[in-house]
This record gives sequence, structure tokens and C-alpha cells, in this order.
Amino acid sequence: MRKVLVACRLDQAGVEMMKGAGIDVAYREDISQEEFDGIYANYDAVIVRSNVRVRPVRGRGNLRLIVRAGVGLDNIDVSGFTSLGVRVLNTPDAVTRAVAELTIGLMLCLARDIVRLSGELKLGKWSKAQAQGVELAGKTVGVIGCGRIGGEVARLAMALGMRVLVNDVVRVSQDFLEQVKGRQVDLETLLRESDFVTVHVPLNPSTRGLIGEKELKLMKRTAYLINTARGDVVREEALKRALREGWIAGAALDVFSKEPPEDVELLRHPKLLPTPHIGAQTSEAQRIAGIEAAKLVISELGTRSA
Repeated sequence: MRKVLVACRLDQAGVEMMKGAGIDVAYREDISQEEFDGIYANYDAVIVRSNVRVRPVRGRGNLRLIVRAGVGLDNIDVSGFTSLGVRVLNTPDAVTRAVAELTIGLMLCLARDIVRLSGELKLGKWSKAQAQGVELAGKTVGVIGCGRIGGEVARLAMALGMRVLVNDVVRVSQDFLEQVKGRQVDLETLLRESDFVTVHVPLNPSTRGLIGEKELKLMKRTAYLINTARGDVVREEALKRALREGWIAGAALDVFSKEPPEDVELLRHPKLLPTPHIGAQTSEAQRIAGIEAAKLVISELGTRSA
């Protein structure tokens, strides 16, 4: 019987789908890194999220497939496992809408200072006279990385009446640019012209530290930075200085270089809106990710030799 280790929280629809296909499923959502390293090679496939690092510390063993129930693969040694003949797949479509909607939500919170004003009201302070937000309509959003999530953010922003700039390492199709009434520009132009800059690139050697001191200084002093991609894309020390010295108006981070984050100075800065990596944390996205991960496992193990 084919054996699968689900080493993360996964919607039960996906678990039941694999069991229905005759697969022996071991469900261990709270597995430790040490235990995972010790047993992954006993299974034909493993399903993970970002809770463990997947490295070939025990070689291949029985392992034929790794599925990331989500988008990023930065916690998986893809090249190491590929060289051993292990396939590495993910479910990128599952979380597109969830992350895009969170991005727009963070933009709205920054634009209207919603979190601070709500917190003050709960403490008995009526801050209406001091509240002075801005509207998203008519503002320019710069989308760095125009894949599935970045493209959806651009569509939602256009629907809110925002002007759209996109920056990507590949040429964005003219059809898409016409759809969002946007234009593709170089990174410097995007940073200089945008009122909101939102990051949607994968983490790799070329994007690590992509937004640092130089880039933050190019932004408008009235602009906001949003990162719902990967923490290491933004240099957090540079961001702290940018917030402290007023290079930008504020920032929202759903991701951090270390999670949970330990930089108290950054977390507590009044111009930062932090959230605990909740981009994919919707019931809809979790169900789709679970089902898509299960489909990949069933398809791959069903067509590969045992």
C-alpha cells in the first residue's frame, strides 16, 4: 500500500480523498523538525506547508514525491531532491485570491489607519478629529511580481479605481496590461511613482533583499509598502530605519525573515501593521489547497511504480 505523510495541517477533504484512493495516510500536523527528518524517507510521498524544512538528510529512501500545500518552495531543497529523482510540486492556484484579498485589506487599513483608530476607541478615546485617511481610488499601486497573486492584486486594485504599475522579470502580456489599464515599468520607476508598493515575488537568490535602503529611499514619503510574499525579500533593518526616519509613511508585513518574528522594535513601531503570515488562512483557500495536494498525490503515486 502506498504511504503518505501529511506533515502539516491539511483540510480533511484532502485527507479523506487520499484514503478513498487506497492510500495509507499518516496525519502529523504538529510534527517536529527532528522527527520529520527521521521518518520522511519511509513514505512514498509527503505533504508539507512552511512548518518544516524538507532536506535530503536521509537521502531518498522510499520517497517519490513532495507536495507543498501552498505557493512557495523556499523551505524545500528542490534541486537536492530532484537530483535524487523525487518530484516536488505545489498548489499555487489555491491561495491566489486569499493572499490578494489580504493585500488589498492591508492597503485599506494603512490608508485609513483602521487598526490604530479601532484600538484607541476600545480604550475609550474618540479620535475622529485626528483621523485623516486617504482613498485608494486615484492612487497608484506598484505591483512587484505579476504572477498569479500579483496579477489578481492588480485586477482588484483596478476595480477600486487605482492606477496600476507592474514590474516583473518577464514581459507581462499586453492583454493583461490592457485588462488592468496598467503599464509595465522598471523597478526604480515603480518605486518613485507608486503610492502603495506591494511585493509578490518568490524568494530566490535574485529576490532576497530586493527591497533595501536604496529602494526605500526611492519611494515617496507618503507611500506605503506591503509584503505578503516572503520575509527575506525586504531587508527588515532598512525598513526599520525607513519607518523611524520617515522615508515612507508606513508598511504592512504578513511575512518576516524569522517566523515568529523576534524583532520587537520593528513589530511595535507605530507605522507598521504586522499580521502573523495569514495570507492563505481562509477556509476556502485551505480546502482548495488540501484537495489539490491530494489530487497531486493520487495522480503521481497512481502513475508511478510502487
